[in-house]
Amino acid sequence: MAQGLAIGLRTLFMVLGCVITATVIYTIVTDGLPFRKELLTPWMAATLIDFYINILAIGAWILYKESNWISAIIWIALLVCLGSITTCGYIVLQFLKLSHQESLQDPIYFVLLSKRKNSGMESKSKLSVASTRVLFTVLGCLMLGTLIYTIATDGSPFRKDLLTPWLSATLVDFYINVVALSVWVAYKESNWMNAVFWIILLICFGSISTCAYIVLQLFHLSSEDPVFLVLFSSRSRQVYHSFYI
Repeated sequence: MAQGLAIGLRTLFMVLGCVITATVIYTIVTDGLPFRKELLTPWMAATLIDFYINILAIGAWILYKESNWISAIIWIALLVCLGSITTCGYIVLQFLKLSHQESLQDPIYFVLLSKRKNSGMESKSKLSVASTRVLFTVLGCLMLGTLIYTIATDGSPFRKDLLTPWLSATLVDFYINVVALSVWVAYKESNWMNAVFWIILLICFGSISTCAYIVLQLFHLSSEDPVFLVLFSSRSRQVYHSFYI
């Protein structure tokens, strides 16, 4: 069952990586490069803020996951520049690195887990649980304020004239990252109804929901816990403590 999950997720993100790569190439060919001032409409700007807050959350995992700063910086730079193409490539690579035993046990846990020794992970965790709560609360409020301001000044986003080729491509990029975050939420939640509820919120409200979910999960940690434990389900945190603490 677990091995089938690993194969299924690896295949899913391979397919999604191909979809977004093809989407970007097609949009460049048919609509030119995205670096044009006229493309930066109010709703495109709001979408990009939404997009990069989710990128920050994914980038924080990559920073924890990577064994040295150079590889972490390279991956985060690729994530900023290429978005979900990098997300999919990185996730597929992590699944390919799993041993047979890890694939049989709990593949998502081992994909999330850094291979560094515990002492190394502790020393590299610079943010406390409390400061991380504040960070994602501020980011969630920033996105909520951006959403309200854009609706007030530019009207509803549900208008056909807003759906330019590059906004469409950005939305595809955005929602592939949402798929990655949704897999994490489904792994975290022990109750499927809670998982479905949060995934619907992610789809509807984007990074506002991402930030709210992360902050809520951080409240399940004590102030003494390393912040990266927010990545794991409560059951997996017990496994982590039994092996590493």
